[in-house]
Amino acid sequence: MQTWNIDKRQMETGKGIVAAQHFEAAEAGAKVLADGGNAMDAAVVTALVLSVVEPWLSGVGGGGLLLWADADGTTVDTLDFNVRASRNVSREQYPLKGGRDGDWFDWPAVEGDRNITGYTSIGVPGAIAGFAAALEKYGTLSWAEALEPAIALAERGMIVDWFTSLCLTIDLAGLSQFPDTAALFLDEGKPRKVAQTGEETYLPMPAKAKMLRKLAQRGARDFYEGEIARGLVEDLQAGGSVIDLEDLAVYAPRWATSQSSAYRDCDVHVVPGLCGGPSLLQTMDTLRESLPDGAVTGAGAASAYARAIRGTYQDRLKTMGHASKKGEDCTSHVSVVDAAGNMVSLTNTLLSRFGSKVLLPQSGILMNNGMMWFDPREGVPNSIAPGAQPLANMSPVILLRDGRPWLAIGAAGGRQIFPALTQLISYVVDGGMSLHEAFHTPRLDGSGPTIVVDRDAPADVAASVAEHFPVRITSNTLHPVCFAIPSAVLSDRTSGRRYGMVHPVNPWTAAVAEDTGDA
Repeated sequence: MQTWNIDKRQMETGKGIVAAQHFEAAEAGAKVLADGGNAMDAAVVTALVLSVVEPWLSGVGGGGLLLWADADGTTVDTLDFNVRASRNVSREQYPLKGGRDGDWFDWPAVEGDRNITGYTSIGVPGAIAGFAAALEKYGTLSWAEALEPAIALAERGMIVDWFTSLCLTIDLAGLSQFPDTAALFLDEGKPRKVAQTGEETYLPMPAKAKMLRKLAQRGARDFYEGEIARGLVEDLQAGGSVIDLEDLAVYAPRWATSQSSAYRDCDVHVVPGLCGGPSLLQTMDTLRESLPDGAVTGAGAASAYARAIRGTYQDRLKTMGHASKKGEDCTSHVSVVDAAGNMVSLTNTLLSRFGSKVLLPQSGILMNNGMMWFDPREGVPNSIAPGAQPLANMSPVILLRDGRPWLAIGAAGGRQIFPALTQLISYVVDGGMSLHEAFHTPRLDGSGPTIVVDRDAPADVAASVAEHFPVRITSNTLHPVCFAIPSAVLSDRTSGRRYGMVHPVNPWTAAVAEDTGDA
């Protein structure tokens, strides 16, 4: 048996840090901090760049959630810019083709997978409206300035390396279904290969670059009410989508005060409503009573984590619906702290990898498959309805300690997100671990009826969990993702030091400090 020891060190600095799932995006955000921007400026720039350098996970064709905490802790604000269903959809447009009863996330299949792939799976995107609103309220950059790094990288193109080739290979069948998608991402119907010479090669995105330039010149609302909007609707309806100009024109992100709960000596803040945040708080509330004192890695702790997570998921299914049929690494998360101590936790998604698999020819953007997040059955929580917002898995989090922003954390990974965050928060708060220690400590996933245990966990962990639930043991590998892809920043006010940490297994993740540019 071959053994690999994979390690990434946490970033440490006295200034700001950006932690993200792609090093070029983190570098772009860190440069914003170095040039005098704040945490919101850096988070929005990082998210826009992610839509170019890792377009299959997030982008302007999707939606998301964010939290902002100002340095003095007086404000923890949230913004919901998730996708919504068109006002023209109905459940009858997604006929069931029979099968199981839908319990335990396994909803009945829809004919032709109309809710998962293609134009009929697309929801109204909220990313552009969300990023613009976030900048307007808390940023210092202009909208055009925030777009500049993404435009430059779209013109140059995303890096094509072995990991790019792997990601394209994984979704080859889906990408091949749509000519415009295949034309950009594939090479004569095959995944793009790495240059044998070892030199870097790039995949330019001219249509996307052109669209982003128009957005910079005309403002974000052009995406919803101008020439860009008309091009989007023309392409969408040509493929069979029911999204129309009114759907775009009425879209608006929603600001709300955070929902919070005390956990030990911290206050945990999440986005309220239809996301993973309330479920995370429910799980933390259970752990507060059930977790053995001071123990976060043994068999007793593992059983406590599994019972708390599993119990929350049962309630989530019965009362809220469930937000995904699969646990895919289909999202991007950005955590930022600036030199002043302001924090942002931002999650953006296309839902599945490559979203709907549809690339719109006029704008060059991949579109979400937001209809997958609805339960296709009638008369259930989270069912398909005109203009409805689906229940999402995203769960960006900010923790306050002594009344000040202390930890910003989030993750990609579909239904694995809040189980992973629950354990990481507990590792740091209950176990006193550094971010480096926490991110390298094995976790379990309790988002399904079978509890998945990391192979690197102590032997008694699986045995203890198996007393209560079915157990499957697997490795924390690059693909498939079984334990989410987290990133975090932490501010230690006693020492004045800041720390950033990212998922160690993924080759592209990076935490970058503003003062050095090093990852």
